[in-house]
Amino acid sequence: MPAFSTCWNNSRHHDGEAMIEEILELGFGEIELSHGMTIGKLPGIQRAFDQKMFRCAGVHNFFPSPVEVMIDAPDAYEFTSHRGWDRKRAMDMTLKTLEVAAKFNAGYLVLHMGSVPMNPKRWTKKLTAMVGDGLQRNPKCVKLRHRFIRRREKIAPLYYGRAAEALAAIAERAAEAGVKLAVESRSRFEDMPSETEMVRLMDQFRDNPWVGYWHDFGHVQLKHNLGLLDHGRWLETMAPHLIGGHVHDVEWPARDHRVPYFGATIHFASLVPRFPADAPLVWELSPTRKAGQIREALQTWKVEFGNAR
Repeated sequence: MPAFSTCWNNSRHHDGEAMIEEILELGFGEIELSHGMTIGKLPGIQRAFDQKMFRCAGVHNFFPSPVEVMIDAPDAYEFTSHRGWDRKRAMDMTLKTLEVAAKFNAGYLVLHMGSVPMNPKRWTKKLTAMVGDGLQRNPKCVKLRHRFIRRREKIAPLYYGRAAEALAAIAERAAEAGVKLAVESRSRFEDMPSETEMVRLMDQFRDNPWVGYWHDFGHVQLKHNLGLLDHGRWLETMAPHLIGGHVHDVEWPARDHRVPYFGATIHFASLVPRFPADAPLVWELSPTRKAGQIREALQTWKVEFGNAR
């Protein structure tokens, strides 16, 4: 049975218990507590947890949201930032999130590791627009993709080093808390780590049982659509490091966080069986998705994969 992320209905609720109840009514019993959560919702979430209304699969950094950040902004502070204060704030909030995750008996903490300073309008968004116009094989599109990769590889080492250093520090506390660190695949090529860097990062922490890979189906599919990777092959490469994944579909070429089977882009039947049977699969959906559509998709999912997934 899949789990479900609070990112779907967090913005519609002031009380955490009511938010949990709405998710339970969809047919889910296990929940990921996601970013963007105001601290005012914590008492209600705690009540629901104490009453054993739900099981906490995991937590997504930062949880709760930094009090000074007034919108849902999981990348408000980055481990890769040039500003030392931002890096410190990212670390402090992550360590607080680890403490909260341990209190809810969470199995994992999903982490964003930062980014490299490249303007997405010049790169990912431009490449996406060309693919959306059917120009993915056009020489100009191919040239842009290659320039994008070369430029990023040239400037990335500094930011990779900051991300890896932060992960090492967090891992020490994760072991104490008993919560695994799940480094998430990101949607933009400007984000850290890239696929090459993810392989390197997992190799660097291969002997640390508290660090692993979090596969976001939609994010990886976006890069697949841009010709930056092959979804199936990438998942096969990362299989030894898998902790779990975020499940959502994609409308061609780049509208993600759609309900599974309603984006009609991702072939879940060929990808889901590659996950260990006990790996958490968490539906992470846009707040615009309708409850009826989610219930319908959940029934299809159960038919396809059984209740074990």
